[in-house]
Amino acid sequence: MQQIRNFSIIAHIDHGKSTLADRLIQHAGLVSDRQFRDQILDNMDIERERGITIKSQTVMLPYKSRAGEMFDLNLIDTPGHVDFSYEVSRALASCEGVLLLVDASQGVQAQTVANLYAAMEHDLAIIPVINKIDLPSADVDAVKEQIEHDLALDADHAILCSAKEGIGIEDVLEAIVAQVPPPSGDAGKALSALIFDAHYDPFRGTIVSCRVFDGTIRPGDTIRLMSSGATHRVEEVGVFRLTREPHQKLSAGAVGYVIAGIKTVSDVRIGDTITLDSNPAASPLPGFKDIKPVVFSSLYPISSDDYPSLLDSLEKYKLNDAALVYQKDSSAALGQGFRCGFLGLLHLEIVQERLEREFDQSIIMTVPSVQYQFTLLDDTTVTVENPQYYPDPALIKSSAEPFIRASIIIPERYIGAVMKLCLERRGANPRTTYPTPGRIELVFDMPLAEVVFDFYDRLKTVTQGYGSFDYEIIEYRVSDLVKLDILVNSERVDALSLIVHRDRARAWGVQVCDRLKEEIPRHNFKIAIQGAIGGKIISRSTISPFRKDVTAKCYGGDITRKRKLLEKQKKGKKRMKMVGSVMIPQSAFVSVLKTKDE
Repeated sequence: MQQIRNFSIIAHIDHGKSTLADRLIQHAGLVSDRQFRDQILDNMDIERERGITIKSQTVMLPYKSRAGEMFDLNLIDTPGHVDFSYEVSRALASCEGVLLLVDASQGVQAQTVANLYAAMEHDLAIIPVINKIDLPSADVDAVKEQIEHDLALDADHAILCSAKEGIGIEDVLEAIVAQVPPPSGDAGKALSALIFDAHYDPFRGTIVSCRVFDGTIRPGDTIRLMSSGATHRVEEVGVFRLTREPHQKLSAGAVGYVIAGIKTVSDVRIGDTITLDSNPAASPLPGFKDIKPVVFSSLYPISSDDYPSLLDSLEKYKLNDAALVYQKDSSAALGQGFRCGFLGLLHLEIVQERLEREFDQSIIMTVPSVQYQFTLLDDTTVTVENPQYYPDPALIKSSAEPFIRASIIIPERYIGAVMKLCLERRGANPRTTYPTPGRIELVFDMPLAEVVFDFYDRLKTVTQGYGSFDYEIIEYRVSDLVKLDILVNSERVDALSLIVHRDRARAWGVQVCDRLKEEIPRHNFKIAIQGAIGGKIISRSTISPFRKDVTAKCYGGDITRKRKLLEKQKKGKKRMKMVGSVMIPQSAFVSVLKTKDE
């Protein structure tokens, strides 16, 4: 165990975690130059396309130190985006130390601070590394000052490197060996191993990634999963070296995988403890905090026959993404589906794309919403996340929505644009601090519903990509909330209903009506699209009908003849409108989610 080191790389988005992981893998000689590709640990297409990490990946690196000793370094590469911070917390539970990466040109940003606190909570050794020192805009001294001032870490020992150019990689590895403590644990004790990830393989069943804290696990052992009590016989254990590499055993301190023919997906839970059936551990390891979803949206299969396969796909997907929460739901317009909870809008997009790509599902999503609280006249409180369950307005005494404390770090020159954006989104109580010269931290209290939609994208736009954003949920505050219904041809479409603040209702209504007008095809009769609060119509768009020129054969002659024919046509259209139903295409539901600029 003295030769094992478990470490993770944490940083803000785009500070070079995946590139550093690439260099460490190349240095260890796990992959030949011919087979190498950038972001080698990001094995999902969607990660490579977007250039972001979504899943933490584990790899074991053999390393011979300058003193000539051999070490096994278990690297866990983590995502940087705030929506995937739960991945980071799970990775940290299996480590003893972290590399805290800071970009030499951008300095300390919002997620750098958030991830540092997460590492401190787990009591890990923290090694500051300043990356991208080869950039012309790199300012190493200023970044060292920020590390001392903002993070309260000793910047004299910060390692300078450039992952892209391969500068300082050896120093990073030496620091890991010297500063990260070896894992503690006892191979002679009863087995306890923490499951921190899992994925489904159609040939081998569920493959579990775990960190062994005590004891040893070998092929042929019968293991028990402590939360469900299910027992399985181990077929194979091993470590990750880009591909799965089988070993004779996994002992205390090791990070690896276990294949035990687990066919039922629901048996495995992230954060569960594996122990031996014959000699069980006295108590399970502390798992992970349950993550509370903040954004809710409903998922429906495009064809109702696909409902069973969507259920199956969600079960398999949940193995690999423990933050997704879902329950059954149904809608008059869209049939059977699921109400899902997500950690943010990027998480929602990723779930949608991965279900479509990896599981071949055609799905449709409703407008994202957050959890609101309504106090009724009899002083009971109801929590509503789906506009369908909005209580009767006559019974509502008061309504409240969740507020967040948003911390935004930006260069000084963008303060006007960012202030304007936050105030438009009902931000209140602004506070400013100057962490370092030329940079401002703005702290706003804002309703979560305003941030959920496209706030982060807009912030990136107005700050030309330099704004960094982090938030925490603080409390529920009383707000004037109303339910906005969308009527198409006088019929309410429940999948398009929203709960909004009264001041923003009209703007929303106009936007949705205009968007639907572009998406719904013309029919033979006039279609009215209306936004309504209760019985009061607040916005309207009209789709004009196809018209046949019935007066074409009446050239010249009396005008009353033409009028008579047009009246006759009008009557036919009226009758058609009463019996005709409007076809709403799938794209219309999706278009409502887009903002004007898109």
